[in-house]
Amino acid sequence: MVTTPYSSFPTKSFWSRGVSRGFRPEDLVSTETKFFRKGDKVVSAGSCFAANIVPYLEKSGFAYVRAEVRPSILRVPTENLGYDNFSASYGNIYTARQLLQLFYRAMGIWQPKENVWEVGGEFIDPFRPGLRYRARSREEFDALTQQHLKQVKKAFETASVFVFTLGLTEAWVSQDDGAVFPACPGTVAGEFNATRHKFHNMTVDEVIGDLNEFICEVRKINPTLRVILTVSPVPLVATATGGHVLHASIYSKSVLRVAAETVVGANDNTFYFPAYEIVTGPQSPADFFEADKRNVSRVAVETVMSALLANCELSDVAPAAPSLIGTVKQNDSQALSQALVAAECEEAMSDVFGPESAGS
Repeated sequence: MVTTPYSSFPTKSFWSRGVSRGFRPEDLVSTETKFFRKGDKVVSAGSCFAANIVPYLEKSGFAYVRAEVRPSILRVPTENLGYDNFSASYGNIYTARQLLQLFYRAMGIWQPKENVWEVGGEFIDPFRPGLRYRARSREEFDALTQQHLKQVKKAFETASVFVFTLGLTEAWVSQDDGAVFPACPGTVAGEFNATRHKFHNMTVDEVIGDLNEFICEVRKINPTLRVILTVSPVPLVATATGGHVLHASIYSKSVLRVAAETVVGANDNTFYFPAYEIVTGPQSPADFFEADKRNVSRVAVETVMSALLANCELSDVAPAAPSLIGTVKQNDSQALSQALVAAECEEAMSDVFGPESAGS
């Protein structure tokens, strides 16, 4: 019998047996380490997946860190751009550089030059432009921002595991110091200025550098922090490259996937969870996306989260792999898919300014 190195490889290493038939999402997980363990305190940030793990984790008995809760004295409606979805009210963090800069601001070692927009007597945070409540004075704005950054630092100090979902490579940055905005100025708030704001599309090396730097810096205040990286399966809503949005989406996701793999290999206690592959791989059924081919379906969400929890150390008393299916009305077929991309609402504002939308 002829033997080769392939003779000893497991079934999952072969397309015909690992993808064409017998595909199991949990086989994509390449680590035996449990993503979440009993007693973990979880902090998440990033794009869609980062927000949507929260109800599953909490129902499974894990503690999700909520360092910043809006005071009840602020009688404003519930936030709709993701600010209430995360461990602190930083909202959606689309790029690795945005994450790194947030951490540096929280640590008090860097402050962007363009750190406030004043519009009509209101003071707007350029890095949280969609907040419903806007300060009425610079003093109030500074106090609220200082309190917010204090809670961001507390979240990172408290966590035992941090989940970051990489969403985009495209960013709008300040010409002054490279500060990354969560959305193009003028789409959610503020005013676009071509002399002050520029478009930048991150390269693989830039994403790797930013992630490595973040992990190094955050472990100076939390040495045992475990880091889980994942890539959002949700395509770009629009691209500022001037090219086709499909081309831009594939570029971004490819860069992020390569960067995640490289960073995991370079850092201890850093892992990758394959949400992107589960949803977008050729083995995925057509119903993993809604008719718009962007929103991820509730079936896909359920599959992703079941695979995640299958690789977690669940509480003895908590239900395993809690399901969100059935918690929404049956006639609301897009409820979960909309929830999955709700964290990308700021990005979605870019489409409002498209040529067909401009006159509507």
